[in-house]
Amino acid sequence: MTMATQTIHAEPIEELSAGLRSGSPFLRPIEMIAAALLVTIVGLLLMGVTSRYVFSLPVVWVDEAASMCFLWLALLGAVIAIDRNEHLRLTLFLHMMPKTLQGFFSALGPLLVAVFLLGMLPPAVEYAVDESYLTSAALNIPMSWRAAALPAGIGLMVVLAVRDMVRSATVKQSIAALGVTAAVLAALWLVSPFLPSLGHYNILIFLVAFVAFFLVIGVPIAFCFGLGAFAFLTFTTSVPSMVMIGRMDEGMSSLILLSVPIFVLLGCILDATGMGRAIVEFLASLLGHVRAGMSYVLLGSLFLVSGISGSKVSDMATVAPALFPEMKRRGHKPKEMIALLATGAAMADTVPPSIVLIVLGSVAGVSIAGLFTSGFAIAMVLLAVLAILARWKARGEVMEGIRRAPMRAVGKALVVAAPALVLPFLIRSAVGGGLATATEVSTIAVLYAMIIGMVLYGGIRPGKIYDMLVETAALSGAILIILGTASAMAWALTQTGFAFKMAAIVTDLPGGWITYMLVTIAVFMVLGCVLEGLPAIVLMAPIMFPIAKNLGIHDIHYSMVVVTAMNVGLMAPPIGVGFYIACKIGNVSPDEAMGAIWPYIGALFIGLLVIAMVPALSTAYL
Repeated sequence: MTMATQTIHAEPIEELSAGLRSGSPFLRPIEMIAAALLVTIVGLLLMGVTSRYVFSLPVVWVDEAASMCFLWLALLGAVIAIDRNEHLRLTLFLHMMPKTLQGFFSALGPLLVAVFLLGMLPPAVEYAVDESYLTSAALNIPMSWRAAALPAGIGLMVVLAVRDMVRSATVKQSIAALGVTAAVLAALWLVSPFLPSLGHYNILIFLVAFVAFFLVIGVPIAFCFGLGAFAFLTFTTSVPSMVMIGRMDEGMSSLILLSVPIFVLLGCILDATGMGRAIVEFLASLLGHVRAGMSYVLLGSLFLVSGISGSKVSDMATVAPALFPEMKRRGHKPKEMIALLATGAAMADTVPPSIVLIVLGSVAGVSIAGLFTSGFAIAMVLLAVLAILARWKARGEVMEGIRRAPMRAVGKALVVAAPALVLPFLIRSAVGGGLATATEVSTIAVLYAMIIGMVLYGGIRPGKIYDMLVETAALSGAILIILGTASAMAWALTQTGFAFKMAAIVTDLPGGWITYMLVTIAVFMVLGCVLEGLPAIVLMAPIMFPIAKNLGIHDIHYSMVVVTAMNVGLMAPPIGVGFYIACKIGNVSPDEAMGAIWPYIGALFIGLLVIAMVPALSTAYL
């Protein structure tokens, strides 16, 4: 969905819950253009769906026009995300450093971003010029209209990165950062003739050590990948940098990914209209009177609300304020509530329309319809293990004065929540049944939510709609730029032949597919802690999925294990980004909640092992 201020240890990619922030005044025209592009994309997709399914007259140029707008939306959204400081970055280690080092790295981080972007600008211009010789199939216009988004967006981001360096550091710190950067670049240039002889050790130097260092000093993850891949290709190979631009374009502009900003917008509408709160209130009236009832309501709400928003942060921000006061009254400790909230959100990430599932389907070539169908069943497994633990934890719950809600009240809550309750099942049924693509369904869901929100839930004021469009553009840009640079880094990694060697090593391990599943769980739990879900998938899917296929593992089964393992890591302290987001939303100190979350992480891990060892749980409903 997801995504942040310096008050938490990581800046999440999904910051729907933190409130809408305004950027710099001089970027207002960019924000307006991005909002207009998003509206245009939704309009084009709605026109395509209507013409295809209502009039049986497909409009052949709709996808082409939407694709052109999409790349511009991605790049301008990334520009807005830099302006608003909404790019995902890890700040856990940065906050542990002395103040002097923090100041130095606050200058070095934006400078490194600017260096990468300046390095990408000439090939981006060349790429756009080369695209001018190609003509689009349906619209019959030069493809440079689309490709021009790359140099335009990169150029604007360079300006903002330099601005951030000037703003965040003193002159002395900025000069020091410039000196260190120049010295390192000069050293790399001098030793570059000898680097190719190092072979695969260059992977450890540039794609592991360099990227890890950039992460530690707080460089946004998208640019960590970009810097590592760009340095690797520049100093150890003869591959032209324009190839990297092409891989970035391919990674962030697939038509399948068009549903990402649409589902992000859907999460905003869900939050603004109160549709999610209606679901929470209905479940509370139905289950609130039983022991551990409010825990069941929290888990059930996350399950159902996730099926609408596709965003973990939006889910948690909708559910927590509605349930935490009553849970406190019943004796639930804040740290226990945060633990249940965080792990419940991890459970819900397989419920369609999960943005993670959409990206995984795009990167690994897995059926999104199959992922959506299997995701419901897998989420039910995780829901069951968390509910069992919650019931055991609630054995001392204070139930005095708790009464079953009258059936009239339950019925009234159901009537109010019914239009919202229907939506997740419509999404899953339409995509899983092959009636429409995820992109088409996302567009229909946005239209449905807007109409239902206006008619039954009070609507959304016009100013709020504009804010949601800009926020969706920024969040989508932050997501898509990660996918672009991670795709470039993954391509660089595979071109070294490392993937084939890794495949040979893993294939020879004793234990066959079971051992490989355990390796997969370990890899994606660690990556989930450090990188968050999307970049981990883009980096590792091209390497891991072919190996799984050779071992006879069903791609849907393997996908469910990957996503679940990644989400367990995402919520695991002390690094997991999702854990800190939950603490922020619930206004509980991470130090207080850290000890309470481990039994819930353990429950998720048990569920993960069951999912990994029983393939039928993932494949029986396909």
